[in-house]
Amino acid sequence: MQIDVTVIISAGLSLFAALLVSFISTPLAKAFAKKVGAIDVPKDARRVHDHPIPRLGGLAIFLGFVIGVVLFAKIDTQLRGILLGSVVIVTVGVIDDITPLPALLKFGVQIIAALIAVAFGVKIDLLSNPAWWSAREYIDLGVFSIPLTVFWIVGVTNSVNLIDGLDGLAVGVSAIASMAMLAIALVLGQWNTTIVLAALVGACVGFMPYNMNPAKIFMGDTGALLLGYVLATVSVTGLLKLYAIVSFIVPLLALGLPIFDTLFAIIRRLLKGQNPMSPDRGHFHHRLIDMGLSQKQAVAILYAISAILGLSAVLIATSGEMKAIVLVFSFCVAISIGVALTHGHKHRKPEETAHDAEKVPENNESSGEETN
Repeated sequence: MQIDVTVIISAGLSLFAALLVSFISTPLAKAFAKKVGAIDVPKDARRVHDHPIPRLGGLAIFLGFVIGVVLFAKIDTQLRGILLGSVVIVTVGVIDDITPLPALLKFGVQIIAALIAVAFGVKIDLLSNPAWWSAREYIDLGVFSIPLTVFWIVGVTNSVNLIDGLDGLAVGVSAIASMAMLAIALVLGQWNTTIVLAALVGACVGFMPYNMNPAKIFMGDTGALLLGYVLATVSVTGLLKLYAIVSFIVPLLALGLPIFDTLFAIIRRLLKGQNPMSPDRGHFHHRLIDMGLSQKQAVAILYAISAILGLSAVLIATSGEMKAIVLVFSFCVAISIGVALTHGHKHRKPEETAHDAEKVPENNESSGEETN
């Protein structure tokens, strides 16, 4: 398909505008966080930073994203629903970053935000049939469309929040996933989706200089929930509208790192007889730190994994001859790494981790923002 030059220009302008607004407004968000008391204070072993750090950086990401979208994207019905739902998500995120809310309440608000998007037409109506022997090319979800869409949106929203445990990790992984989805949307001629994703990339990149180790500000639930929500809803309007045999695989790979990490966390907790939503120090990023890596090394490894999965999603969505090979390879890599990180080493005791954090200055700045 021939790429429209005007779309490239609009996407570039959207990215630049979002980046600039996000970068400029982050210090303002930091000052506001200090004024209202939205400060992350380390209280348990899951947090490896050793001093209070302001939250609410997600406000800068949200502002950059919205301005990039409003100025350059076509605000159709679905995008209107996504923006409205984003406002709901950001509102509950801001409140939670200032005064922690009950997990059940936040979960309920996430469902409401997902239903808002659904009400505006953001729905998974059809899925390609993976059963090659069947005569049915697509599966019409019918009455299951709404619950499946809500499950997808809420699941991805929380998965991004759960990986927000090291400086720059969640925002960087979200930027990588956004770039992969942007490339797919561009090649497949989904022009408006391309511009929206460009704004999301710009908003993430503009915030990253303040959030990389050592972090000066955290994006908090405000940012983590926002990024997960936007990635989930945009993938429904974009990647899950690919009526091809791999349509359901592409978004899973593009968002592979947070999704696989969340799945392994749920399985791990169930095997231990724990509540699957109870917090622990067993996520990929925690385990890499416990294996002796510095924060920067751990984040670099997780960036690389996310980039591999994102590139695989691009190749699967845009090429034909290597789909099966790339698909098998990607899942093998993801599963192998997940198993290795889950079972491949012995946990260090919390007091050992804290003692090590005193020895390694660069490990003192971790956000450790997981709340679920």
